[in-house]
Formats: sequence, structure tokens, C-alpha cells
Amino acid sequence: MRVIGRVAQVVVLPVLLIALWWWESIRLQTFYLPTPDALAVAFPEVWFGPRLAADVLPSVARLLVGYAIAAVLGIGLGLLIGLSARLRAVTEPALEFLRAIPPPGLVPPLIVIAGLTNTMRVLVIVSGCVWPILLNTVQGVRSVEPAMVDAARCFGITGAARVRRLVLPAASPQIMAGLRQALSVAIILMVISEMFSGSNGLGFAIVQFQRTFSIPEMWSGIVLLGLLGVVLSVLFRRVEGRVLRWYFGLRLASREKGAA
Repeated sequence: MRVIGRVAQVVVLPVLLIALWWWESIRLQTFYLPTPDALAVAFPEVWFGPRLAADVLPSVARLLVGYAIAAVLGIGLGLLIGLSARLRAVTEPALEFLRAIPPPGLVPPLIVIAGLTNTMRVLVIVSGCVWPILLNTVQGVRSVEPAMVDAARCFGITGAARVRRLVLPAASPQIMAGLRQALSVAIILMVISEMFSGSNGLGFAIVQFQRTFSIPEMWSGIVLLGLLGVVLSVLFRRVEGRVLRWYFGLRLASREKGAA
């Protein structure tokens, strides 16, 4: 019964939204809002053919490459800045300035610098994703309890060993929070970069469908983006569960102790 209840919780809201969409599309009778059954026909015709390799896979590849580069840069620089008060004081004004620039605003200068290339589209993703990862990593490193640092020093755990055994595990909840935020940003910037300057990809395909008034096909691309976001979120949650197994275990034990 618990399994049935959980499945119902997951299914009820999507079913209600589809029903609302169906009712509105029938009520409005507009060319620009196709019914879900028309979308269900268009979806496999568009995305289960040549466009899977021509548009979907290149988009996913750019997203994953940009996200991976941002993760490496954000965590690496975040550790350096978080561990050094002097470096943090020097870099904080520049970081606040750069963070305030909307990533879509960087698309024109990146086009000038890198041209209409895959490199430019990956750089757009990196430029937006790196900040939540970097800032959350800095905050996570700074929040390590001084008592734990002193205890590690007493046991002779210093340098790289201290970072690996103490700082990274202690900061990992906030690092994972930054990575989760960056994942949604990556999807948005992937689409924006392809709409601005793409010759393939999901963003490019959606714009092309819109310009040719292929409305069901356009909506099918939007639905595919939503499904991609759901799949990536589920995969991330599984990775997060493995990485933070100790953290969730402590929280569960704390709640059970409080309830007792």
C-alpha cells in the first residue's frame, strides 16, 4: 500500500496538469495550443528519428561537458578561496561583480571571442554554472567547525590529507547543493546558447519549429526539455544519496533521537 501511495503522489499532479491543458486547448480552440493527443503524435515522429542524433545528443553532450568543467573549476577554486582568508578578501569583490552579471548577457561577447562554435556554447554553460558551485563550496569550507580542524591538527592530519579527510566531507552537503543549483542553470543556458547561435541542438530545433509555425513540434521540444530535466534530476539525486549517505544517516538518527 505504501508503494501504491507513493506512486499516486508522483502521478496525480502530472495527470491533473495534462487534464487542465487538454481542457484549455479544447476550450480555446487556438492553433498555438495543440491538444495533448496531437503532441503525443508529434513527439515520437520528431524525436525518435534522425533528430535524436542531430539535435538531442549534441545538446546533452554540451550540457554535460560544460557542467563537468564548471564543477571542477567551482570546487577547485572554492576550496582554495575558502581555505585562505587572505585570498578570500582579495577575490571577494571580483567574485561579487562577476556573479551579478546575468549569464545570457555573456553570449554576445563570447560569440565575438569564440565564434559560432561548440566551444562558445560550452563556455556559456560554464560561465553560468560555475558560480553556484563556487560560492557554495566557499561557504561549505568556511562552515567547517574549528574544533574539528583543531582535532585534525592534533592527530597530525594536515595539508592535502586534511582537505581530503576533513574539509571535503564536511563541506560536501553545501557543495552538492551548489551542484544541484548549477544543473538547472546548465539546462537553461544550453537552450539559450543554441537559440542564439546554434546550428543544431534542442534550442535551435525549437526556434526553427516556431519560425515555421510547426506548433505541435515546437511544444514537443519543450516537453522533451522538461523530461531531460527530470531524468537529470533523478540521476543527480541518486548520486547525491551515495555521496551524502553519511549525512542523511546522521540527520535521520538525530530526528529519531529527538522523537524518542
